[in-house]
Amino acid sequence: MEIFLYIIIFIMGTVFGSFYTLAVYRIPKKIDITHTHSFCPNCKHKLGFFELIPVWSYLLLGGKCKECKQKIRPRYLIIEICSGIVFVLIAIASKLDFYNLQINQIIEFAFLILYLSAIVIIAGIDLEKRQIEKSVIYYAIGILVFYIIYLCIIEKTSIYRYVMYLSIVMILLIIDTIYLRKKAKTSYLLSILLLLSIMVVFTGEFVAILSIITTLLSISLYISIQYIKNAKSRVKKVNKQYSNDLKIGFYLCTSNIIMLIYTMFIINYWL
Repeated sequence: MEIFLYIIIFIMGTVFGSFYTLAVYRIPKKIDITHTHSFCPNCKHKLGFFELIPVWSYLLLGGKCKECKQKIRPRYLIIEICSGIVFVLIAIASKLDFYNLQINQIIEFAFLILYLSAIVIIAGIDLEKRQIEKSVIYYAIGILVFYIIYLCIIEKTSIYRYVMYLSIVMILLIIDTIYLRKKAKTSYLLSILLLLSIMVVFTGEFVAILSIITTLLSISLYISIQYIKNAKSRVKKVNKQYSNDLKIGFYLCTSNIIMLIYTMFIINYWL
């Protein structure tokens, strides 16, 4: 019966993946993500029910809009499938058992999904726009607060560690909302620090450190490949360009998801 459970979770993951693509497109444009009906970005055609089924709709329509025949970017299909796979991996790593499902496992799984939703949306927007969307950060902080309340009341976890990290998050928020807003500035680095603080609280110090290391290695590899591709005469210009265009949030969020799942497998299966 476990295979049926994982199939259901995969389908649920593709639905969330479809929402992620919608959120990544709409949030930077300040379009409502809950009440506005899904539409084709090219011809504004409102999508029908059979055009909204994750994965299947893309394949059925041949990757094109039903009305204007505009090609739909393959990333929508890729994100939906990857989201389904990630959901299944988390379920397996969490040892969800169809016959022995416990309420605390379901709650933990739900919090993980809500947290990962924020991380995926932040990564997608950063990849597209190179910006850390504050509204998604606020959502992640809200989920974090509820998760801490759950841990302290239900799981009887010590609150002192979380108070310390939440204090850091609040200090960074105050700096961002008061000091920088008064000067009409936005700090990408400050947003990265805020994102990292949330990761530390939710996934723990070990996973956060692994995420930072993986991010630095990924960025180093990316820059090295780009240097090799470009002529030696353009090295200085390229170096300046990369420092301004690096999507650090995307690398950090992606690394955090991978390291979180990897660590869960180690803890639950090998230790």
